[in-house]
Amino acid sequence: MLLPMNRYLLLSLGLVLAATGTASHARTTDAQRTLMRTAIGNAERGQVDAGTRAALRDHPLYGWLEYSSLRRTIDTLGTSQAQDFLKRYQGQAVAETFRATWLPALARRQDWPTLLANYTTSTDPGLRCAVLNARHATGKADAQWTSEAQALWRSAGKSLPDACDPVFAVLASRGGLSPALRWERIEAAADAQQPGVMRAAARGLPAAELAQANDYAAFVDTPDARALNWPKTERSRRIATDGLEKLAKADPDAAEQQLPQYIQALGLSTEQQGQVRYQIALWTVASYLPDSARRLAAVPEPAYDARLHEWRTREAMARGDWPAALAAIRKMPVSQRNDSRWRWFEARLLEKTGKPAEATALYRAAASEATFHGFLAADTLKQPYTLCPWNPEDSTTAKAAVARDPALLRAIELFKIDRTLWAAREWADALSRFDDSQRRLAVEVASDNGWFDRAVFALKGPQELRLYTLRFPLHHDDAIRREAARNALDPAWIAAEIRAESIFNPNARSPANAMGLMQVLPATGASVAKRIGLSGYGGAASLYDPDTNIAIGSAYLRQLMDKYDGLPYVTIAAYNAGPTPTARWQSQRPDFDPDFWIETISYKETREYVARVLAFSVIYDWRLNGNALGVSDRMRGKVEGSRKAFTCPQ
Repeated sequence: MLLPMNRYLLLSLGLVLAATGTASHARTTDAQRTLMRTAIGNAERGQVDAGTRAALRDHPLYGWLEYSSLRRTIDTLGTSQAQDFLKRYQGQAVAETFRATWLPALARRQDWPTLLANYTTSTDPGLRCAVLNARHATGKADAQWTSEAQALWRSAGKSLPDACDPVFAVLASRGGLSPALRWERIEAAADAQQPGVMRAAARGLPAAELAQANDYAAFVDTPDARALNWPKTERSRRIATDGLEKLAKADPDAAEQQLPQYIQALGLSTEQQGQVRYQIALWTVASYLPDSARRLAAVPEPAYDARLHEWRTREAMARGDWPAALAAIRKMPVSQRNDSRWRWFEARLLEKTGKPAEATALYRAAASEATFHGFLAADTLKQPYTLCPWNPEDSTTAKAAVARDPALLRAIELFKIDRTLWAAREWADALSRFDDSQRRLAVEVASDNGWFDRAVFALKGPQELRLYTLRFPLHHDDAIRREAARNALDPAWIAAEIRAESIFNPNARSPANAMGLMQVLPATGASVAKRIGLSGYGGAASLYDPDTNIAIGSAYLRQLMDKYDGLPYVTIAAYNAGPTPTARWQSQRPDFDPDFWIETISYKETREYVARVLAFSVIYDWRLNGNALGVSDRMRGKVEGSRKAFTCPQ
């Protein structure tokens, strides 16, 4: 029996199909989408009815509706029905999604012949092990089987799925797991700091070696002085290094205290000492602990990577030691040092150390890039912002051809009914056949349909990054302007927050349950709605309404602005990280210039978020008004000031 809503939708769908033809030849309507959304949900609960199936048979997502039904009974599904599905949808993402669900079910049933008959190449280790189990059970465990099983054994130092246990048991019984192979995995697991995997790999070693392997695993778990009596071998040195690195992440003081005795007892190499000192320094400086500078200095230069170069610079900045910060930048590799961020700070540090004349060329180089630090450099030079939009002249015929691609059509329809994981699979299938031009046009088609994040994830290279109207969508601008005026905020800032939080997806939901365009937590939403007297707020679900979300998110930004003395750069940090860490950063560096304060934020995500939102604000100001308030004024909370023009140097 159909629910009343389904009856209404079926009637609407019938009228649409009568007027326009089948769904496969007509534009899918909202009524059809609603019916398909409901039907898939019902199918997953085993409640889809024959009438709905018949009405949707020509819908482009019918295969996914079938998949939803089949998946529910996957452990008892008949082979002929499954193979019929794979045959009818051969070459489509839904078929491969079904296959990845069905084959593990066959393995659980130990239906080995059917599993082997329907397996295609996979990178999934669990499925690869299931196939090896099937080949062994059907008498096909030949030399190639042994080679493949050994390759899986070697493939990672981390735990493998349970399906691999029988494979390795058979491999061991056939003499395919020599002590050398076991040690290879033990060492890889030690490098991955996985003592449980080390112990599992050691089973089957001769007694004396087993005892040593378990002692190695115990050390990686918790370093112990017994290791000082280990044999002075390269293996002992390697595993001692692994264990000390793990300790350094949890307790850098203890790692530093214990390191000398292991250097002396085991003869750790300069490189191994550097590996441990790297972790000691990193996990000290990440919290700006008192010994940061000393521990950074103890790391040999060859052990430095881009990450530690940055932290050495930040640590010196955080202490206000401008000469040391400048020296740290100048020790970076050229490719890193030439990033607009470090060009900006090198110039700033030259000025702070009394060498302003040397800073000008660096400011000019930084100002050539459309980034936060590039915009700051342009402000310093009192010149327009560099922005070079690319507007490719694609034919409408080419775009229409891409839009007709069946996989792309299905991807967009799935996105519109909030089946984003399935949509991504159809999208990947479509893009696997597209050239660069078609991929770019597919992004346009997706954006035309409200799927804006494709422009973030699918555009590549310097030229495509200049597709600013695709990469910086602008929707709900009436609500943005209205709430900006109501809360005395810059509308470009609100748009930038939406771009950073949800990429203009009103249905976005984070793992932390932040919801909607501005990713508002339900508790925050309820509190702010009550404070501003927002009529019609109906609980957390209301946060998926764009107008409601923008109203609450904007009012919350205003609330934070008032709390943080009208300083947007602090407000943006608090919006991302919360009040507790923001208060700590304020107390640690209360008098810092905004750019240095932002760069010395200890959380990577927040540090990059603040710079990103401020840069996005400039670009959205350009989109809204054709020019922009200078980012130097913007980050200090000025809403009036000189407007910056944009130019594209030839």
